[in-house]
Amino acid sequence: MANEANPCPCDIGHRMEYGGQGHEVQIEHIKAYVTKPSINTGRAVVVIQDIFGWQLPNTRYMADMIAANGYTTILPDFFVGQEPWHPSSDWSTFPEWIKTRNAQKVDKEVDVVLKYLKLQCGAQKFGVVGFCWGGVAVHHLMATRAEFRAGVSIYGIVKDSQDVYNLKNPTLFIFAENDAVISLEQVSLLTQKLKDHCKVEYQIKTFSGQTHGFVHRKREDFTPADKPYIEEARRNLVEWLNKYI
Repeated sequence: MANEANPCPCDIGHRMEYGGQGHEVQIEHIKAYVTKPSINTGRAVVVIQDIFGWQLPNTRYMADMIAANGYTTILPDFFVGQEPWHPSSDWSTFPEWIKTRNAQKVDKEVDVVLKYLKLQCGAQKFGVVGFCWGGVAVHHLMATRAEFRAGVSIYGIVKDSQDVYNLKNPTLFIFAENDAVISLEQVSLLTQKLKDHCKVEYQIKTFSGQTHGFVHRKREDFTPADKPYIEEARRNLVEWLNKYI
């Protein structure tokens, strides 16, 4: 689910075989995957999962990639123990399933995570990155929470609501040209709304020929033609964090 106005299932794509460089922790009422850089920089990034949950190896790979660039990175279970979506599940039940997992109601967990990062990890500056469902959450957070100096929303759009386009801090939106979930018309509408209402830096980037999930769920070695786009999107993600955090 990447579009709250029209929630649709998204394909899990290629699931990585990846164990991760970090470790799992219990933080008050939620579990989280934490991965750290070789030297503590005082900077931290919260990574928000897609519908397939915080334990998806692909998302942990992305968290480790961010950590390798100098950020304490945390990937919490924003479903708080509820089951993630499984590719084998009956898609007809998806609309009811997603109703119990509102991407715009993550503030309680965000407060817990930020407290942990400050007190246990010595973090002073924060960013947030989200994929699909998590991209919706990032859009919400960047419109409501000034603590995050930078945000990267990857194939996620919040439905139209008051002040959703008046972002608090710089935000990068990454989309795929051939996304079956988010249309180019919706991206164009977002572009116009931000132009009209946003007073901080932002960027909207649509990747030619790519499909939903390409940044974190596609196996580069299986699709060599797509590899440059995947690498560019990941590089843009890190560059945005580096510039603003």
